[in-house]
Amino acid sequence: MTEVLFYHLQNMTLESVLPPLLEKSLERGWRVVVQSTSQERAETLDAHLWTYSDDSFLPHATSRVADAQDQPIILSIEEGNPNQANVRFLVDNAALPADCDSYERVVLVFNGDDPDAVASARESWTACKARGFEVTYWQTDERGRWQRRQ
Repeated sequence: MTEVLFYHLQNMTLESVLPPLLEKSLERGWRVVVQSTSQERAETLDAHLWTYSDDSFLPHATSRVADAQDQPIILSIEEGNPNQANVRFLVDNAALPADCDSYERVVLVFNGDDPDAVASARESWTACKARGFEVTYWQTDERGRWQRRQ
């Protein structure tokens, strides 16, 4: 069964949260697709993932590369699973893909300071529950650590 995690960003950016989540995915041996909503945003994330840390390296590419099937992380704006990913991250209000049930995990990261993003996340939560997915909601505590909320 697909597990769907909702990560509620407050007082933090996607750029600060995404790399550690991707690192944890790779540590588990998972392949990943990160879906955003525009090519410009995918390119911005691509550039950020190359430079976010001097101590770390996240092997990735955009879906435009010829060898997308060989990449552990693909940045995309479209549905589809070019690298046979186990996990799909949805950012920038990207919609739930039709093939959600083909992933072990879907991670929806939304900006809690954006009313449209919160409304979209609520709609996605309802849709995921209706499809029988296991859903969890995550928010940071006062120390900035992710905590599962009810």
